[in-house]
Amino acid sequence: MNKSLLILAYAAGLLAFTGCGNKDEKAAAAGPPPATPVTLVSAQTTDAVYYDQYPATVVALNNVELRSQVAGFITGIYFKEGEVVPKGKTLYEIDRRKYQAAYQQALAGLRSTQATAQNAKVNLNRYERLAQQDAIALQIVDNARTAYATAQSQVAVAEASVAAARTDLSYSLITAPFTGRIGISQVRLGSQVSPGSTLLNTISGEDPMGVDFVVPEADLARFADMQGKTGGRADSTFRLELPDGTRYNQPGKILAIDRGIDQQTGTATVRVQFSNPDRKLKDGMSAVLRVLNRTSGRRIVIPFKAVTEQMGENFVFVAGDSSKAEQRKVQLGPRLRDQIVILGGIKEGDQVVTEGLNRLRDGGLIQAGSPEQAAAGGAPGQPNGAAGQGAGSAANGGASTGTPAARNSSNATR
Repeated sequence: MNKSLLILAYAAGLLAFTGCGNKDEKAAAAGPPPATPVTLVSAQTTDAVYYDQYPATVVALNNVELRSQVAGFITGIYFKEGEVVPKGKTLYEIDRRKYQAAYQQALAGLRSTQATAQNAKVNLNRYERLAQQDAIALQIVDNARTAYATAQSQVAVAEASVAAARTDLSYSLITAPFTGRIGISQVRLGSQVSPGSTLLNTISGEDPMGVDFVVPEADLARFADMQGKTGGRADSTFRLELPDGTRYNQPGKILAIDRGIDQQTGTATVRVQFSNPDRKLKDGMSAVLRVLNRTSGRRIVIPFKAVTEQMGENFVFVAGDSSKAEQRKVQLGPRLRDQIVILGGIKEGDQVVTEGLNRLRDGGLIQAGSPEQAAAGGAPGQPNGAAGQGAGSAANGGASTGTPAARNSSNATR
């Protein structure tokens, strides 16, 4: 029995040894995996000028709602809607007859009290002369002095009544408080208006104009540093994009930063002032404000398609030694159209892979080839590609293919 078991164990060991030998021979015959065809591009240093983008609203720096301070009916409108009106121009007239009559009545009352005061003064002078001759009782003199003082007070009351009536009469004419563009009238001839409540129209100044946008509280120090700094016409710190996509050709400067932080949003409002000589900016217009990023300058840029994302981190493959792909973690800056700024992780001259990314692994063999060969070896990777896949390149004696880095791009977003 023991002899039979020994024979079976020997036979099993012999079979296992033979199987392992066959596997080693197959592995040796297969050899190393083939190199993956890729397209290489050199990381270049160039002038990378990019802007942070903020939604903004154009506001008039001078904006006034016109309301009446007296009651009545509109009897005159003396402007054309939408035109620029000069300061002091009469815009509306409210029925003035009642206010003119009140003014004339106040004038008449003033003249009457002035005459009474004059008569009281004459009597006082007469009684004082008689008192010097002991020809009249002193009580009469005292009564005359009191009558004159009372008459003088009545004159002051009458003068105040005249001033009030004159003011009401002037309020019946609505004039432009400053030079600006007037809007569409909210009332028509014959409309009844009430003091302080009826909106007649709105007038806005047009040059200069303000542009309001909100920034997070973490960026307030940056804009506070900009405040007070003014540049010439060529200053490019602030660029305004109009609703039709065209760029506004006037420079801007920070006019004001709001006094506090909105507790609900954690943001503050910043106002930038722009000249408006051609009247292109209108109150309430929506726009996009681009603010020069403080990290603009000489930066390394590579094609955007060379970057892949894994677990919230960004990587590229560069050509390592012995034609092997080396995966490197990079810190991204703003995107410049089809290029992207690299703030850290690679250096100028590194060869990065832009085509043939799908089948690459860290340390895998690569071979520089045409874009067609790289596409056949694997589809290009994207920053939102599958985890575990990246971009790589092999050292190829300095030869590289691809698109040069963009220069002075202005469409970067944060």
